[in-house]
Amino acid sequence: MDQDPAPPRRQRIAAYAVLTRDGEILLTRMSGRTRIQGRWTLPGGGIDHGEDPREALRREVLEETGLDVHPGQVADVHSTHFTGPRSDGLVEDYHGVHLIFWATVDPASEGVAPRVVEVGGSTEHAAWVPLEEAERLDLLSAARHALALLRREVSP
Repeated sequence: MDQDPAPPRRQRIAAYAVLTRDGEILLTRMSGRTRIQGRWTLPGGGIDHGEDPREALRREVLEETGLDVHPGQVADVHSTHFTGPRSDGLVEDYHGVHLIFWATVDPASEGVAPRVVEVGGSTEHAAWVPLEEAERLDLLSAARHALALLRREVSP
């Protein structure tokens, strides 16, 4: 009896920003172009081959929120691993590695309402969300991890 071949393996390295202001966190909501439409995450995304992670972060946050940011220290490294279908139905063995950076909004972008700049991408909405409300959203694991990091930062 023939065994099904192993699903293709894919590893994605991404950079995400933890941006806060006055008890709020900047989050983005996934679009219908993804298998996770409607779920919330941190602004950021895939690092292109040869791209500096901090430059990738600046580029991705600008595309997803219209805001210029300054990456700071790496807050943590988070990963996810699962085997399942992509948005096109292909089953894959997926490993995501997430570099989570503390970041600040550039003074020129302070007070600017976030808006998705990239047309037809994986993000459909960007918003400042009160931290308490963010806890109740359908968050992807990297965003949930970042909220846990923030709780540790303010705890004694």
